[in-house]
This record gives sequence, C-alpha cells and structure tokens, in this order.
Amino acid sequence: MSARAAPLVVGAGPAGIRAAEALVEAGLRPLVVDEAPACGGQIYRQSADGRSAAALYGSEATKAVLLHRGFAALADRVDYWPQALVWNLRDGIADIAVGGCHRQVQYDGLILATGATDRVLPIPGWTLPGVFTLGAAQIALKAQGCAIGTRVVCVGSGPLLYLVAGQYRKAGVAVVAVLDTAPLSAKLHLLRGLRLAPAIVLQGLRMAAELKLRGTALHHGVENVRIEGGTRVERIAWRQRDRDMSLACDGIGYGLGLRSETQLADLAGSAFRFDRRDRSWLPARDASGRSSVPGVYLAGDGAGIAGADAAELAGERAALALLQDRGLPQPALRAAELERDLQRSDRVRDVLEAAFPYPAQWSRQIAGDTLLCRCEEVSLDEARRAIADYALTELNRLKAISRIGMGRCQGRVCGAAAAELLAHETGQDIAAVGRWRTQAPVKPISFTLTTSNEPQERRHEPAH
Repeated sequence: MSARAAPLVVGAGPAGIRAAEALVEAGLRPLVVDEAPACGGQIYRQSADGRSAAALYGSEATKAVLLHRGFAALADRVDYWPQALVWNLRDGIADIAVGGCHRQVQYDGLILATGATDRVLPIPGWTLPGVFTLGAAQIALKAQGCAIGTRVVCVGSGPLLYLVAGQYRKAGVAVVAVLDTAPLSAKLHLLRGLRLAPAIVLQGLRMAAELKLRGTALHHGVENVRIEGGTRVERIAWRQRDRDMSLACDGIGYGLGLRSETQLADLAGSAFRFDRRDRSWLPARDASGRSSVPGVYLAGDGAGIAGADAAELAGERAALALLQDRGLPQPALRAAELERDLQRSDRVRDVLEAAFPYPAQWSRQIAGDTLLCRCEEVSLDEARRAIADYALTELNRLKAISRIGMGRCQGRVCGAAAAELLAHETGQDIAAVGRWRTQAPVKPISFTLTTSNEPQERRHEPAH
C-alpha cells in the first residue's frame, strides 16, 4: 500500500460503514472518526445495556446487525476513533478532539458521512423540561433504555414521527397521541410509493395502524401547537379543523423531519446549492458523491436527507469514486448499479416529502413572545424588530445584529426557523436569505484539550 496519507471517513453510520468497507476491500486503511461511542449512527445506535437487536431496532434488526458485524470485521484493517469530534478542516488537515486531546491528522481523500439532526421550529413551551426532539427521544430509549415520560405525545411531521411513537409503544410506554402537522389527505401520496418501495410504505402504514389499535390517538392537520406546564410539561394544546383540543402529558417528542449536518462540508470548501425539497442549502455533489472540491466526497443524510438504505448506497458509491480518483481498481458495473438504486431512492424521497409536507404556515401562526434562539434567549418579536429596524434581508446580517445562532448550538437548532422568519418578514423566497457561514469549531470543544502527537489507540467493537 502507498505510504501517502490515509483516507479519512467522518461518521460511522450506514454511509460511513459502507464507505470504510469499500476502501478496505481495495487495500486502503482508512481512519474512521465517529462522535458516538460505537458505530451504527442514529438509526442503528447501540445500547450499553445489552438489549437484543430485535428489541432495539424492530423490523430493522437484521440491517443493524449486518452493519455492526460488517464494521467489526474490519477491526484490524481500519483505524477507528469513537467519541471523537472533527471540529475543523483546512488544507488537507483535520483538527480532531479525541480522548481529551487535540490531534491534527493529515488525510488524502475525505468522505463526509456526517448524518442529520432534527429540524424543529419554535412553538410556545418548547423549552419546558420534558420536551425532546424526536431524535433525542429515540436516543434516550435506545442508548440509555429510558423513556422521556410516562404519558408521551409525539408531534410534528415526517416518518420519524411514527417510528419513534411505535418504538415507545413497543417499549411499554403510554403514547397517548401522535399529532401530525400534515393533513390526512397528504398521505394519499404514499400510494405512489407502493410501486417504488412497497416495503417502506407498507411498514409505515403498519406502524400507524398498530398505534391506532393499541390506543394511540392519531390527529392530522394540527396547527397552533403550544405546550403548557410549570416546572415541566403538563399538557399539549392545538387547533384542528377549527376546534381547540388538548391532552395531558409529561413527555413530548417533537420534530419536523431532518436537516443535514453540513458544517464540515462548508469548512472543506464545498460549493452549496439550495434544495427546494429539503428547504435548505446543501453541499453540491454529483451522482458519484464527488463534491466541488477534489478529494472530498459526500454521502448519506449529511448531503441530503434520503434515509438509511440510501445512505449505505451513497457511502459505497463515494468510496468507489475516491478509488477511481486515486487510479485504483474499482468495479464500474457496481458503481452504475449504485447510482441507479440511488435515483430510485430519490424518487421515494419525493413521495415521502409529499406525504409529510413542511408546515409553511408556521411563520404566520407562531406567537411573538416565543423564544426563537434558546442559547441567546432571543424571541420572535425581538428578531422581527431587528429585521425591521435594520432593514435586514440576509441571514448573516440578522445573526450579527440579533446574536441569533451565536450560542452553543451555533444555529443548528434555530437556523431553519431564523431563515423562515426572515423570508416571511421580508417577503423573500427562502433561498434568497442565504445561509449561515460556518466557523470552527463546528461544535463546542473544551479549553482543557491538550495537543498530542502520539498515535491514538485504535478501538474496535465486538460483533453482535
């Protein structure tokens, strides 16, 4: 093998694992850096209490086990750094916080499989204890084996809404309601998906049916959601077909689909394009996963939301592109097959987006005293005043004037809402307000980090 620097794979979810496997198969030894303590990503997150794959992943257990075992089989052929954060990229060097140390790693070929996080929009009461994003509620159940409450409501839109509700119900938690912001009529779009991905559509319909049969109320087309309580969540209220409704609860899972984690792609120098379907700026890539920067490749939900199955395909395809660019043998027929499968996955995503549409009415309905930016404690009315007083039309100017997005989350939580609000208040298209410029570190790091030039001890995971 060449003495040149190793490829770097950021993320060990479905995309990162498949990318690592393809690189190893070609004789390379990649470094895989992962923020989680064990591989699997969010969807196939591993628990620390030894629960079975069937209990953790349900119908997806076989896929999860295959991924976990596949990565464990690479044990002596990859360098794996779990619980490590790539917080900066520059000139072919990655700055990584790992094991209490700051390390600089030179890489030759970079595959970003950074995944996604929940997309949320502020609603009254969303900062009360007991309110979790759907992803966080899922982490609590999978990784810690605990629930977010004893009477749980899941609210928002997207397939994850029903998945998390079903997982909680299966774990024995009382899921009293699922509040879907999409109208019931939107679900008719799923019929188009039966031809493209019958297993996915039927699984989703089965989840909803099982929830209904087990006593979970399903409400569609909910608007004006507000969360009420004192020291923690006590009740959720909403409006539906001109009726005011409410339910007592002590735990809420909330999310409006997913948003891609694109900060590292930005620091790597990638060009961006506005994606209408995702309603966000995404790093530009071609069908093979190549970004606009030579040697930088994009895969999985970090480059556009498509789901776990598509992430596996994209991870392998990006790795094959890296091999081709290095002049190494790579199976051309397999590359073409992967691209065909990814095109089909893209059409499935179109169907799901139509079935779970974005709640465009949010900016018109939200109460002005609701916090928009939790970190800096900026309300919607304060943001509106800043927009009006300074004639703001661009997102980075709003950030500079109001401090929205300058806190600990660096805009990952409030960024989508800030863009939507600015577009609504100025009468602009959502694409016209721009995107926030990424700055390092992409996530908070400790001032106590020490610089280390010693090789990091490799860690690998046992198979299930």
